[in-house]
Amino acid sequence: MGALRTPREKWVEEGLRVLAAGGPDAVRVEALAKALGVTKGGFYGYFANRRALLDAMLDVWERECVDDVLDRVEREGGDPREKVRLAGRLTFSGDRLLPIDLAVRDWARRDEAVAERLRRVDNRRMQLARDAISTFCSDPDEVEARSLLAFCMAIGSHFLAADHPDRSRPEVMTRAADLILGL
Repeated sequence: MGALRTPREKWVEEGLRVLAAGGPDAVRVEALAKALGVTKGGFYGYFANRRALLDAMLDVWERECVDDVLDRVEREGGDPREKVRLAGRLTFSGDRLLPIDLAVRDWARRDEAVAERLRRVDNRRMQLARDAISTFCSDPDEVEARSLLAFCMAIGSHFLAADHPDRSRPEVMTRAADLILGL
């Protein structure tokens, strides 16, 4: 009986975990093989090189944080405002996608191909916000401004260390979202 190969998805998943924890430079074939408890030989049955793995990781990140999120938002339906909130919660508040997203953003500062992919992902996310906000706001300039504010709040809140006297961060975030969404 031949040995079972480590599935391709395991390599990608471990790569995403390492990316989230240590950035793209930490994604090394030898380290991934060690973490998976296998030799690195199986890696080359799936990937021509490290760059191919990195591209596969970005493909999975993009699918999960855009396609899968948008599919779930449409499946669950509801009010356009609630769709925006759900998309934000799915993408920017979980233990899985948020750390990967933040690592990709940092990586994009040094890699133009990653920056272009991030731009594509962010454009799709922004369009969801525009579509929802335009259901209750008819001024295109205001729609764009509210969409930008919503997106900046979702991402920027993870970098902000400021306190909110007499309020919790979730309280302030909820109030800010209500303002952006015209509630």
